[in-house]
Amino acid sequence: MNAMIELNEPETQVNLGANNPRAVEPSMKAVYLDGTGAESLRFGEIEKPEPEPGEVLVKVYATALTPTELHWFPTSHDSSGAPRPFPIVLSHEFAGVVEGLGPRVRNWKIGDAVYGLNDWFSNGAQAEYVTAPATSLAPKPKSIDHIHAAVTPISALTAWQGLLEKAQVRRGQRVLIHGGAGGVGSFAVQLAHWKGAKVIATASSGNIEFVQSLGADEVINYERERFEDMVDGVDVVFDTVGGDALERSWRVMADNGRLVTVASQNQQDSNPRSRDAFMLVRADGSQLSEIATFIDAGVLQVFAAEVFPLELARDAYTRARQGKMRGKIALSVFAESANP
Repeated sequence: MNAMIELNEPETQVNLGANNPRAVEPSMKAVYLDGTGAESLRFGEIEKPEPEPGEVLVKVYATALTPTELHWFPTSHDSSGAPRPFPIVLSHEFAGVVEGLGPRVRNWKIGDAVYGLNDWFSNGAQAEYVTAPATSLAPKPKSIDHIHAAVTPISALTAWQGLLEKAQVRRGQRVLIHGGAGGVGSFAVQLAHWKGAKVIATASSGNIEFVQSLGADEVINYERERFEDMVDGVDVVFDTVGGDALERSWRVMADNGRLVTVASQNQQDSNPRSRDAFMLVRADGSQLSEIATFIDAGVLQVFAAEVFPLELARDAYTRARQGKMRGKIALSVFAESANP
């Protein structure tokens, strides 16, 4: 493995302005963007957030990497379309411990071990602390550590909402899942298997047995075979890959089949069928609570591809771009405690 290079660490805290009363607010260590692109990632001190009404302040033990977030619209713009101010902190899924409560929060207490997902337009969890709506959190699964809990929210919620809500997968249906070894795909294979569907998944040659172990009835090696030559009459296609794989998927569907994609660019896609099939995951604390129950019962397994310390986030992005991983990459922020 190549030697890892730490991010440049500024000598001082980010300057918020001499006349800004918030400039004296407590600071925290974070990885943040001070410009566009991965080359603008910095490791240093920025202002510690404070929870607004209905929000919780979480001490982050771990967070997960979503490499495409570097280029997402919400990364650089707010919900009105205006440019967001720097510094911008990435990674919106996390696990940790409740550190503070905003006004009107009643269902959490200081010290609770939680995992969850915060708003795409807000600063994320590549930092020692993050704020999130109280309704987007759930108790951390008891059977896994914070690292594995942190890589769960986006992937598990995406598979849950895509298969169980949008596609409404039922027992006996034939389900084709593209990217069965990935973060979302590994949860999708397990959920479709749990629903009693016949699961067909695509994977690289090195992940065939792994995807089979998740519950896939058939695994197609996409490096050697074209899935449209192997299957047809599929009731549900769940796509995490996009591009050519998405376009070819229409050929293998049954007459009343459903396609769900999390890889299409929705409004930017020229194919209206792809736009209709697109879904974007939403934060949902109640669903995360159900998912935690599934994890603790052994119905769902969680996989962290690799773990990097927070200050080596840039190396983690480099590894993520190489692909062919089982699960997602995690960043360790605070060390695990003996209690939660």
